[in-house]
Amino acid sequence: MPLTPLDIHNKEFNRGFRGYDEDEVNEFLDQVIKDYEIVLREKKELAEKVVDLDERLAHFANIESTLNKSILIAQETAEEVKRNAQKEAQLIIKEAEKNADRIINDSLSKSRKIALEIEELKKQASVYKMRFKMLIEAQLEMLGTDDWEDLSKSREERNEYVREG
Repeated sequence: MPLTPLDIHNKEFNRGFRGYDEDEVNEFLDQVIKDYEIVLREKKELAEKVVDLDERLAHFANIESTLNKSILIAQETAEEVKRNAQKEAQLIIKEAEKNADRIINDSLSKSRKIALEIEELKKQASVYKMRFKMLIEAQLEMLGTDDWEDLSKSREERNEYVREG
């Protein structure tokens, strides 16, 4: 067991016939006691500092561990978010493709319907043109007949009859 300052202070030396000068020995021991007390205090302070630093080191090691776990979780979360975003993008693309197909099919259907309507209108216009032509030809034929002359004569006769009467 190491010496304490009290051990040094209480140490008694046997006196011999011509031993050391007692005052000098006591003065030296006092100096040793003071220095030893300083060393012990410094040792205690350093031990406390070591304990404090060990605690801080453990704290920072814990923080480091937590940060490493957090980084791993963040990386995993980022990967999951990325996977989910890719899945969502694929779903959006598929939905857009379905909508595009529907729009194209609707447009094709409408264009076919309009084409049929155009053909029907062309037929109706052709029929109308033919009927109108026949009507005009019939009117021209009627104008070219002698019936118009008879009509105009009978009108003159009627006018004379009215005058005579």
